[in-house]
This record gives sequence, C-alpha cells and structure tokens, in this order.
Amino acid sequence: MDVQKTTINAIRILSAEAIDKAKSGHPGLPMGCAPIGYTLFQHFLKFNPADLAWENRDRFVLSAGHGSMLNYSLFHLYGMGISMDDLKEFRQLGSKTPGHPEYGHTAGVETTTGPLGQGIANAVGMALAEAHLAAKYNKPGYDIVNHYTYALCGDGCLEEGISYEAASFAGTHKLGKLILLYDDNEITIEGDTDVTFKEHVGARFAAQNWQVLRVDLTGDNVDNVAALSEAIEKAKARTDKPSIIICKTNIGFGSPLQDTAKCHGAPLGVDNLQKSKEKLGWNYPPFECPEEVYEHCKVAGEAGALAQAEWEKMFAEYAETYPELAKEYKSVMAGEKPNFDEIEGLYDFAKPMATRQTSAQVLNQLAAYMPQLMGGSADLGPSNLSEMKDTENVKYGHLSAENFAGRNMHYGIREHAMAAIANGMQLHGGMQAYCATFFVFSDYCKPAIRLSALMGLPVTYIMTHDSIGVGEDGPTHQPVEQLIMLRSIPGIKVFRPADGKETAAAWVSAMSGKEPTVLVLSRQTLPQYEGSGKAALCGGYVLEDCEGTPDVILMGTGSEIELCVKAKAALTEKGVKARVVSMPCIEEFEKQSAEYKESVLPASVKARVCVEAASPYSWYKYAGDCGELVCMTTFGASAPAGVLFPHFGFTVENVVEKALASMEKAK
Repeated sequence: MDVQKTTINAIRILSAEAIDKAKSGHPGLPMGCAPIGYTLFQHFLKFNPADLAWENRDRFVLSAGHGSMLNYSLFHLYGMGISMDDLKEFRQLGSKTPGHPEYGHTAGVETTTGPLGQGIANAVGMALAEAHLAAKYNKPGYDIVNHYTYALCGDGCLEEGISYEAASFAGTHKLGKLILLYDDNEITIEGDTDVTFKEHVGARFAAQNWQVLRVDLTGDNVDNVAALSEAIEKAKARTDKPSIIICKTNIGFGSPLQDTAKCHGAPLGVDNLQKSKEKLGWNYPPFECPEEVYEHCKVAGEAGALAQAEWEKMFAEYAETYPELAKEYKSVMAGEKPNFDEIEGLYDFAKPMATRQTSAQVLNQLAAYMPQLMGGSADLGPSNLSEMKDTENVKYGHLSAENFAGRNMHYGIREHAMAAIANGMQLHGGMQAYCATFFVFSDYCKPAIRLSALMGLPVTYIMTHDSIGVGEDGPTHQPVEQLIMLRSIPGIKVFRPADGKETAAAWVSAMSGKEPTVLVLSRQTLPQYEGSGKAALCGGYVLEDCEGTPDVILMGTGSEIELCVKAKAALTEKGVKARVVSMPCIEEFEKQSAEYKESVLPASVKARVCVEAASPYSWYKYAGDCGELVCMTTFGASAPAGVLFPHFGFTVENVVEKALASMEKAK
C-alpha cells in the first residue's frame, strides 16, 4: 500500500461520503485540496491531539469555510476528537461537524469561517499576536512563543475586499510567520473564474510585500507532496515577508464532475461518488478506512506531543530564570484580569468632557494594569483618542515591523480587516484586543463584529462621533441607523454612555465580559452627573428621581440624557413628577431580574418619553402604548451641532411637550 496516497484519498472519499449522506455540502474543495491538508498536518503543523489548546501550537485557518469537511476529515484521521460517527452526522443539528467551521463548537477549529475572506484577516491577527508575544516574552535560548499561522483560501476569499486590506496590512508589517495557501482551481459557483477574476494574483501579493511561491497539484502532479513541502519550507525560511503559495488544483479531483462548478456546492450523488471511488482505487466500504492510514497519521500527533513536552521543559527553565515574565505570560494567556474595583480613580472625572475623552482616560488607566491590552484605530487615533499614552513608568510604543513589542496599532484605513484582525488577535490568546473608528463606519466593520458575537470574543470596539453631533461633516458621517443595527446582533453589548462614570462602567463591562462590546462615544462635551456610576453596569438605572411614584419617565442614552435631566427640572416647575432613567446598555438591562427592571421602569407608569438621536426602533418596547419618542427618522444634515439638535427636535421644550402628551394619553 502507498500509505501517503491512500491517506490523501481517504480525505477525499470521507469528505465526499459525509457530504453525500447529508445531501448537502461542498465536496469540490476537500477533494481538490486533500494533498494540501495532508502535507500540512503530516509534515508541518505542530499540534498535539491530546491537547488541542496548547498555546504554542501552529494555527490552521480554513478561510474557505465551505470546505469544512476537509477540516473534519483531517481531524478524524489525526485523532483530534472527531469520530467516524461525527462524520456521518455532518450538517446535522447538534453535531460536532456543522456546515461551516465553528470556533468553540468543534475542538481544533481556530476560528469560525464561512463569510469569505474573514479567515485570512483572522490569520493575520493570529500571526500578529504571535509576533507581539514573541517580542515581549522570548529571551535568548527561550523561544517560548514560536509558531506559524497557516491559512487556506480560495478564489472567493481573494475576490472579497477584506483580503486586500488584510494582505496589505500583513505585508506592511512583514509578518513572516504567516503562510497563505491559495486553492487556485479557477471555479466558483457560477462557473469559470475568468468571467470575474482575471487579475495576476502573484503580482498583486508581490506588490503587497509578500513572497510568492507556486506549486502545481493538478494532473500527474496532483499528489506532489514533495513539491508542496519544498514550497512550505521556503515560506518558513523567509522571515521578513508573509508568503503565499499559489496551489494550482483540480476542484473535485477524482470525480466525474472534476473541474466544473457542479461539484462546488452540491453532493456528488450516489453514482458519481461510486465512480470517484473507482477512479481513485478506493475499495473500502462506506465510512471505513484502513488501519494503516490511522497509524501513519498518528506519527504527526506523536511528534506534536513530543514538541509540547520539550516546550514545557523549556518553559519550566524559563520560569526559573525569568520568574516575573513567566508569571505575566501565564496570566495573560489564561485571560486573567485585575480587580477593577481596586483601580483608584477609575470613576473620577473633574469636569465636563466628551465621552471619547473620558474613554481615553479610562483606557490609559486600565492599560497600566493590563499588559495584554492592545489595539488601535483605522487612521483616526487623534480623533477617537484610542491611543495608550506613554507615562513616566510605562512605555507602550507603536507596533511596527521593527517593534513588534509595541501595543498601539496603526491599522490604516482598513475598518473591515481591522475588526477581523482584532478577532484573530483575541482568538490567538494572550491579548485583550480593541479597535476604533467613527461610529458611522461600523457599517464597514459589521461582518467582523457579527463574527465576534458569534464566537463570543470579548473584542472592544471604540466608536466615536456618535450622532448628528458630528455636525458639519454632514449626513455621510452622522450615524442614525447604526445603533439599532448593532443592538440587533445576538450576543453583543452596545454601550452609549452619558458621562465619564458610565464610560468607566462600560469599559469595566467590556474587560470583564465574554462577549464583544461596542462603546458608542460622543464628540461633543457632556456633563458629569452626580447620580451616575457603577449602576451603569446594570445597563439601565434611575439617574434622577422624584418623590413617590413618577407621573412620567424620561429615558435615553448618551448626550440626550442632558435633555432628559433639564426636561425633568422644567416639568418639576409645572408640578409634574418625573424620573430620569439612563439606559446606556439595553442588552445588560435585559439581563437583569424582572424585579430590578420593574423598579426602574414600573409598569404602572404608562407615561414615558424615549430620547435618542438615532433610529427609534430600539425604543418601542420601553415606550409602550402611551409613550412618545424623540428620535431620528431621517438622515442628518451639514451644520454645526448646536443648530442640528434643535432642528431635529432635540430640545428641552420638545421633550417636555412629549411628556405632557404621553401623560394625557396615559389617563
């Protein structure tokens, strides 16, 4: 038996069988890329099947996530926790083998992929994290952080714009331990790629400062493991550039549908599956594989286990020589956080400030206690104040190809890749990632923010210039619908704080939680409120109250809380009892007990006014049948903020009028 050839064919056939049983899936990529997967796992990928979370493992990202059966077949053959029964349950409810790879669901999956191009940017973030941690913690003779990031992508990934952003960033930062394998099979769902994708991929990557290598894995060269291995060795040897290996492949290799779009996203079918087995010389019953293949694959896992044992021995010596560094390294890799209640002055703000300014103050206080905190902005650092500043005692520095130890990032004008790179950093471990841009550009970040939420990654998104308060830049830069867009994503926290103490609470929530947090911050100066504070951690709370049961509740977020507070004072003069409720984070408020929510928003008080300079759709639930809304139902306009707010009805007088109207309806 040619065990190498049989193993590669096992990957092909197991993938095709699972897809055929599910009557759903994408057999083309696993069958065409089987030699790529085999070469990586058998000869290069450093992993221990008994400890898939070993922190110094190599990372493998299947950016072309529709080819998930490649992952699962490899995981099965290499003893990584996927049984043959799991393969038979491909794409079935609750199985370990869902339609696209899902981080946190299937052990060994490094990131959730499927939206094309995201995996490339995630891999860039992982490689960046490796470079940063290595620069920070490695010492002569102790390369405790020393691993590679491999990603497999297809034509679709490279057509998506995020791949350009991410590749440009990686080339600029000379991420030499990033190796991208490109499945160049010239087929997409609609047919040949020549109808949409004629660019010279190698020239494009060369222009972005990548090493470009090529391997032919078609025809007689289809299982040319030696040639691919030589290319990977060259990629690993080039440390001043990331590398792309352009692998010419046959989609659906071995099947009658080879080299056609028909095998991209549909099962082969019983007849074509049988013909594929005959073509590949596969004479085993369905979902069976010869024991020699398992024994062959076991060698790679044993090598990984030995590598981990050697690493652990080295780390023990490192810990004796550099005890403080070792302690910090273990702490950040474990995701440990400080006791935020013990950070002196975290909730202290002496004067009115824009919440982007209070955020900057809190960020820099936290940075001194959190060596893993790392992030930056999409070329907007001076505007969204997202930089960690050097102090007498701490130097943060800017990360670059010459200084990977820096903690401040220059992402460039690449919002989509920025968010996905931050996901990759967070996935790698040892990092508490944040990124920043203007709130209106959350639209560019949204696909990656959604994946942050889907994976449960506590990435923090600093989004400043939060409303029509942006002013003269006009409606293109004034977010209106973005709040409801982000609030609609499951598993996310969206904080729009009204002052410094609420901003501090938002940061503490972001650093403490296990989900992504968006901080929506003002450009304009806002007051500091005596009644605000840690209660903001509950998402909604009573900021100012009246004696007894209120006649009306005024609620809102951010800059509009000032209108609510002033309207309360005006209503008090009219003999109306009003309560002001600040609701900086609806998601956190909804997590509270029914008793708590009733104490803040008693059901008996029907008269309510909701005030927010954004879409009204977040507020109907809280307004009820008798409530009134002061929100945006159009785009903004270009004018000073002081002109725009009254123009769109954001005045004390209008809030008072709405309160009286709501009270009338509630009678």
